[in-house]
Amino acid sequence: MSGPHRAASATGPTGDLGDGTYRNPVLAADWSDPDVLRVGDDFYLTASSFGRAPGLPLLHSRDLVNWTLIGHALDRVEPAEAFTAPRHDCGVWAPSLRHHDGRFWIFWGDPDHGVYHINSTSVRGPWSRPHLLKAGKGLIDPCPLWDEESGTAYLVHAWAKSRSGVKNRLTGHRMSPDGRGLLDEGEVIVDGDRIPGWFTIEGPKLHRHDGWFWIFAPAGGVATGWQGAFRSRRFHGPYEQRVVLQQGGTDVNGPHQGGWVRTPAGEDWFLHFQQRGAHGRVVHLQPMRWDADGWPVLGVDGTPVDVHPKPALPPQPRSAPAADDDFPGGRHGPQWQWTANPRAGWAATHAGDGLRLTCLRSARAHDLRALPHNLTQRLPLRPCSVEVELRLDAGAPGARAGLAVLGDAYSWIGLERGEDGTARLVHRFAEAGAEPERDAAPPRPAPDGTARLRIDVTHGAQCRFHADTGGGFEPTGGPVFAATPWRWVGALLGLFAVAEDGRGPAGTALFTRFRITH
Repeated sequence: MSGPHRAASATGPTGDLGDGTYRNPVLAADWSDPDVLRVGDDFYLTASSFGRAPGLPLLHSRDLVNWTLIGHALDRVEPAEAFTAPRHDCGVWAPSLRHHDGRFWIFWGDPDHGVYHINSTSVRGPWSRPHLLKAGKGLIDPCPLWDEESGTAYLVHAWAKSRSGVKNRLTGHRMSPDGRGLLDEGEVIVDGDRIPGWFTIEGPKLHRHDGWFWIFAPAGGVATGWQGAFRSRRFHGPYEQRVVLQQGGTDVNGPHQGGWVRTPAGEDWFLHFQQRGAHGRVVHLQPMRWDADGWPVLGVDGTPVDVHPKPALPPQPRSAPAADDDFPGGRHGPQWQWTANPRAGWAATHAGDGLRLTCLRSARAHDLRALPHNLTQRLPLRPCSVEVELRLDAGAPGARAGLAVLGDAYSWIGLERGEDGTARLVHRFAEAGAEPERDAAPPRPAPDGTARLRIDVTHGAQCRFHADTGGGFEPTGGPVFAATPWRWVGALLGLFAVAEDGRGPAGTALFTRFRITH
């Protein structure tokens, strides 16, 4: 769990309109595959983190609209040796967050290794070491249920066809109450191939309500799917199903995969994602009610809301997950993640403010997508300007550091040390599937080895690059860059330092005053 940290700002764009209503999305960045939980008066949310570390972000709210990021539950992605390099389509998929027997539990599926879980008596940790509950390929999106009526524990999970050759079905198990083992071989309890028009059923969330076993599960694919609900009097079925949320006449494509939560006053709400291209999967909040036949109805008659009254909960300060950072003592805030499991020596602590990154020597220095030591955070959905100050202390020829927009294609601006020892401002890019990177604009001198870097991000994730090497901000002259997502992951903002392959230390780079303004 990340420790206390003084960030420059803990607020940003929020869905709270300040008049008792909110506008979707309430989390306007890539918080993929969200699940939500209430304990007392507090709401908690976690999301997929794939191969980035730390993983399993933890967000907190008192009103389901204003959220803050309080840390991560997973220090390193397991098995650790599998995540020494970036793996953006692997790792932590679609976690489930639950509270049972005085403990917080998070279950997730790694499509290459199996179903894991961790637990803690406090959401702020410490968390247990990951326990591999079920090993196998293609096991994804697990969710437990401790049935208070019978004292029995259950587990349901979906399948990834890319690893197992199987999809569109949900498998159920009885589980030991301590979560340490499964008590049967499992059986298919929902087979989507037997439901006309349904495909790619995944992301199940298991509940007990009103005498029924409920499975909330999306179908239809990430960009165009819908949210389904299944119910049965018996865990093993048979289940009947309904579509409970779909796009309809709205502009919210593929509204699905998320979690149901009930407030202390008895109101029901549903948080889910919407795929937004390079911005990834943003999170919407839908009101939820039960119809005369006992089925949930999400949004307005099954379609997403845009602006809606907030939940009937005590007023809260407007807030959003932190973005800005002064890096006090060289430490970064919880909004940052490495693109692989970190190693000692990537960043150095020190007495002042600023992030001091080592210019690590690498044979892949000309392809940022291959570097494990990119320090990243999510690209905001709404237009913004991203700024950071950089000082290149590295003296080795070819050593470089900068600010990047990372995806299947990427572009960055920063400083590089030339063969003659001088520093120069560079702007480079690489197209999807192509390496090495190329100059987007001619290099220009940076006499002091310092620069202020800025990326302006407009609608459609269009990025324009600017720099100030002493005379004020000027465009680099490079073309507009259209950010692209990774596989399953939205584009990322990244800070990096790297040097050409070789022997001996290459030096460091110091980043200060990271800011995102809207």
